[in-house]
Amino acid sequence: MKQRLVAVLNFSRSYASKYPRPKPGTSERPPYRPSDPLVNNPHAAVTSLPDEDLTFIHRPPPSIPSPSSFTTNPSSPLLRPRGATPADAPLPPDLHPGPLSQVRRMSPEDIAKMRQLRLSDPAKYTRGVLAKQFDCTQKFVSLVASLPKPARKAQLKKREEVHAANREKWSERHSLVKDIRAKRREFW
Repeated sequence: MKQRLVAVLNFSRSYASKYPRPKPGTSERPPYRPSDPLVNNPHAAVTSLPDEDLTFIHRPPPSIPSPSSFTTNPSSPLLRPRGATPADAPLPPDLHPGPLSQVRRMSPEDIAKMRQLRLSDPAKYTRGVLAKQFDCTQKFVSLVASLPKPARKAQLKKREEVHAANREKWSERHSLVKDIRAKRREFW
């Protein structure tokens, strides 16, 4: 009876265990042992005390200036004062070259003329027309020569009437899709 009980409790492993490690010549790689960065640094100063069996290793920080660098004449161009570069030295390229780097300054006379044209006939001298004429952006025209509030409201009312007339031409299905889209936008 005891033999049977022992046979039942005797479990056998059906897989390979992690320990002990495989013998040399097997396919498993040995553990990685990185080299000590303090000892292998060529700039480190190593001082050994044989009596106490101590070793002091000092590694200078990487940002330390070289011994040949002085505060009066630093070797790094980043440590030089701002006025130390020659006047004829080439400048680095613009970080964001684009339309803003080519915008010219407008004279006060041009701005006054732009305002006068915009107020005289806003239908003829729109923001786009004035932007092309004065070689600037439409945003600049809207900031410098904006319409008075009543004239702006009249322009918006006229535009809304044109849009309403176009909406009358829509089919029922198109109107339904637009209404559903507007309702969905409310719940965003």
